[in-house]
Parts: sequence; structure tokens; C-alpha cells
Amino acid sequence: MPYFAKLLLLMFCLVHLVESRKHRRRRWTSQLEVQRASHIYKKNHDMTKTWKGKPEQLLRVDDHDFTMRPAFGGPAIPVGVDVQVESLDSISEVDMDFTMTLYLRHYWKDERLSFPSITNKSMTFDGRLVKKIWVPDVFFVHSKRSFIHDTTTDNIMLRVFPDGHVLYSMRITVTAMCNMDFSHFPLDSQTCSLELESYAYTDEDLMLYWKNGNESLKTDEKISLSQFLIQKFHTTSRLAFYSSTGWYNRLYINFTLRRHIFFFLLQTYFPATLMVMLSWVSFWIDHRAVPARVSLGITTVLTMSTIITGVNASMPRVSYIKAVDIYLWVSFVFVFLSVLEYAAVNYLTTVQERKETKLRERFPCTCGIPHSKTMMLDGNYSESDANSLAGYTRSQMVPEEGKQEKMVVHLAMSNESNSSRKRGLKGHVGLRIIQNTHAIDKYSRLLFPGTYIFFNLIYWSVFS
Repeated sequence: MPYFAKLLLLMFCLVHLVESRKHRRRRWTSQLEVQRASHIYKKNHDMTKTWKGKPEQLLRVDDHDFTMRPAFGGPAIPVGVDVQVESLDSISEVDMDFTMTLYLRHYWKDERLSFPSITNKSMTFDGRLVKKIWVPDVFFVHSKRSFIHDTTTDNIMLRVFPDGHVLYSMRITVTAMCNMDFSHFPLDSQTCSLELESYAYTDEDLMLYWKNGNESLKTDEKISLSQFLIQKFHTTSRLAFYSSTGWYNRLYINFTLRRHIFFFLLQTYFPATLMVMLSWVSFWIDHRAVPARVSLGITTVLTMSTIITGVNASMPRVSYIKAVDIYLWVSFVFVFLSVLEYAAVNYLTTVQERKETKLRERFPCTCGIPHSKTMMLDGNYSESDANSLAGYTRSQMVPEEGKQEKMVVHLAMSNESNSSRKRGLKGHVGLRIIQNTHAIDKYSRLLFPGTYIFFNLIYWSVFS
């Protein structure tokens, strides 16, 4: 037993020794970490970071009246502004507005917020302190809707420097009005502006200016729109006058947009051109195929009406003519004229057939003259010539083909007087044109495409 007791005691002592060494090692490591932390703390030691009271006490917020602007009663306080555009969300032609998300930053100096600091470090706060100090009352002119983002908290940052300089930043989405000119739509370019101005302070109390000139406006390289190409962003400033309150400094964020034409080529111009070309197919269809030509004409007219209605439905009701209206309505006129062309062909054909019917009723016997040749008669002939044909036989009248031609020419040109001969010649030429009603279609096959191509050349040279 004494031997086993000694062995257990020895084992207990060894375990205790190992545990004590581990404990000392842990203490040494923790002390080393504390020393490192204290070294870093001493290196970055700043009175503003070790202040045990509230930030409002350090900034002496309660010691001043922040309802008044800095240097109240003195010269105007300069407030610099810079903007970083995060996104250009949408452009609406119907509402004539645009939506933009941006970071709006203000810079000014308020000596009432100065505080002691050893290393000249700044202090950063969120939106809760903004309600207790003075900030510029900048608003967006012609704004329809705007809000400060509040997810997960209000997107407001306030940074105060020891000498009293202040940086005030907000993330805002604003929808503002943009006066657009659609006289060249959809081959147009639009220039819109976002305007900033102080609501209460005139230029005698607050002077708004772009902090770094044109460099004060920065945009994200990834900004893009589906229907527009962003050509240019730039800044301007000027004074705005109100008769009741006075002059105010106003800052402008200007951007120029050019519309992409490819979408409208596919959705508007190309279908309209196809409908006009489809209406020309009727010129190659026989004028006796009434259902084919009428249905083709009505279909193209209705399709053009649908295209015009669809384009105008997505546009504001402006009182002037747009470029797309000129193209669509001229195309509609071409389609409508193709329908009228067939109406003219059908009418002239009917008139010709009536004259031929009357001629046959008056002279039922053609005396061997073929019908194709009797159609050359224009009705200007003498009664003696007509009566002299009654006693002729077929063999006497038509000995050979050459004599038939001479007989027809003789009948067409035999008149009682010179005046009646002239009228007969004019009537003869007019009858030939009426007889060949397909000649109108032949002229239309050249006239319609040529005129439409000429119109397109003028249109694209003027509006492009």
C-alpha cells in the first residue's frame, strides 16, 4: 500500500505541474495581447475617441442656438456641393420626368461645432445628430417625388472636423420634371436638368456653389438606359429670382440623352414600310380579281391604322407633329392611294364595258369584223358609212387580214367635218387608254415605289 500511495502522489504532482505551466502560459499570452492593444491605443490616442461624455457635450450642441445659420447677421455662408450619380433609373415620355438616385454632399464651416483634438481627427455621426444642428435647407426644384433611403437606417452621414468644417451626405432618389421636345421623335435628343436651391436663404445669407467646378459631378460608369444613350453630364449655376422673396443661388445637374433608334426601326418603321410595299402587290393582280385586291387594300389600311394607334398610345398628347407621325401618315396615304388606284381602275373598266355594250346594241351585226377590232371604234362615224356596211357580205368585207385592218382605220377616221374629225381622234386615243385599263397599274408600279423612295431620302436626310 505505501508503494501505491507514493505512486499516486507522484502522478498527482506531475499533473499539477503541467496544469500550472499551461495556466502561466495563458496569462503570459493575455498580458502580451493587452500590451499590444495598449500600444496601438497609445499610438492612435485622440481625445475625441476617449471622451467619456456624450458627443453633444463634446460639440457643445446645447450651448448654441442652431436654429440660426452660422455667422448669423454677417456675410453669406458658402456651402459647397458635390454629387455622385449612382443610377439613372427611368425616363418617362408620357409623364415627362426622370428618376435619379444620387449621393448629395454639402460642405460648410460652423465654428460652433469645433472641438479640441490632438491629432486633428474628425468625428462621424449618423442622422440622429442632424436634427440637433443647423444644416443647409437644399431642395430639388421641379421635383415630383423624392425620399432619403432608410434601409437599414437613414442613409445620412455627418462628419465634423475639429476646426468646425462639416461634411453632410445623403443618399436620395428623386423624380423630377423634364420638359421634352418630341418634334424629332424618335430621332431626338433630350436635355434634362436636376436643380438644387435653398428654400429659405437668399444669396445674401447662403451662397451655394459647386465645390470643385465640373469635377463636382461624378457618375457611375455602369449607368445605362434601355432606350437612351447618355452623351454628356455637366454642371452649371445661376441666380433664380422670385418676386416675393428675392434672388437665390441655383445649381443645375444637366445631362444629354440620345434615343436609340434600333428599337423603333424594328417596331415602327420597318412594319410600316412593309405594309406600303405589300399594298403595291395589288398592282400586279388582275383588275378582274375584285376580292383579292379589295381585301389586300383594306388589310394594309387597317394594319397601318393599328401601327399609328400603338405609337401614339405610348406618347404624350402633344399639339405638334412628331417626326414619326410624318412617316406613318405619309405611309398611310400611300396605302390609301393604292386602294383608290384600284377604285379608279375598276370605274374606268366599268365605263368602257358600258360603252361597248351600247355600241353592240346599236350595231348588232359586225359584218365579219372581229370583236377585237370593233373595240377600236370611237363612235365618230357618218351615217352613210354605217348604212353602206349593211349590204356587204363576209367575203366582200373581209377578203384577207390586211383588208380588215384598213377597214377599221377607215371607219375610225371617216368624219363629216374637220372639227368632228379632231374630236374623233381625241375620243379614239381616250378609248385606247380606257380599253387598256392595266396601263394604270403599269404606271403605278413605277410611280408609287419611286415616290416613296424619294420621300424616304428626304425624310432620313432631314431628321437623321
